Amino acid sequence: MVSAKGLIYHSPGTQELLQTCPQDTPLIVQLFGSEELFLVQAIERLREAGYRYFDLNCGCPVRKVIKTGSGAALLKEPGHLLRLAKSMIDATEPGCMGFKIRLGWYVGQPVYLPLSQKLEELGAGWVTMHPRFGAQGFTGHADWSQLAILKNNISLPIIASGDLFQAEDALQCVEQTGVDSIMFARGAMNDPTIFERYLQLRRGQSPKSKTYSRMMELVQRLCDLYTEHGMDRLGLLKMRTLVPKFLKGLPGARTFRREIVFCKTWDEVFTVMQANESEMEE
Repeated sequence: MVSAKGLIYHSPGTQELLQTCPQDTPLIVQLFGSEELFLVQAIERLREAGYRYFDLNCGCPVRKVIKTGSGAALLKEPGHLLRLAKSMIDATEPGCMGFKIRLGWYVGQPVYLPLSQKLEELGAGWVTMHPRFGAQGFTGHADWSQLAILKNNISLPIIASGDLFQAEDALQCVEQTGVDSIMFARGAMNDPTIFERYLQLRRGQSPKSKTYSRMMELVQRLCDLYTEHGMDRLGLLKMRTLVPKFLKGLPGARTFRREIVFCKTWDEVFTVMQANESEMEE
């Protein structure tokens, strides 16, 4: 998720968020912002750089985002959101602009259906919906039944988000709602193998259990990717947050979490992991 204004003003870290490689194709850049000028300029600049697909985040409830009128706060004023949508759709190729929304901002006051119908009329390429209200943040439960209503009332591809913590959750969501696809967020942060596991379930296969040795392979892959892209130091800092999530639910994960924050090199990370291997595999 990239700030449109941050992109225009060259804010630190914005270019790092846009780093990509051929294996990422097709790539969708998700923007957030509330000002038409910056959003359109961001798309124009990104298109010049070779990006083709875009998404406007109208669902993020994080305080630092909504206090600028961005993210889920856009759902407070659907008319303004639609004006932004028209300008952004006009700035992209047909079918290349999507929107991530929630049920609405105010609990009990859904706006998603008429809003999505208008987005379809304007030429949106797809709609992603997290079926909570913006004011809920991440409390309560995602109401998947609203995804089925949306799917039955517009012809655009519908992508589901919300409470997809396990691959099994995603499969159940698709079967219950008929949506076209799913978007993993927090679930992928806890287990990057969730994509592979979901595809295996769709093929009728039984996914392999989460194991410490498999998670060690993921950490090695994470190290390799950060090193390959010249982000060794940044990767090491991010690792302190990411790796404990990978290991969540495995025996001994709490001890590992305490030790890993003191690691100053990737070699130290792997030394700690190997030292805890026998306990974690119990």
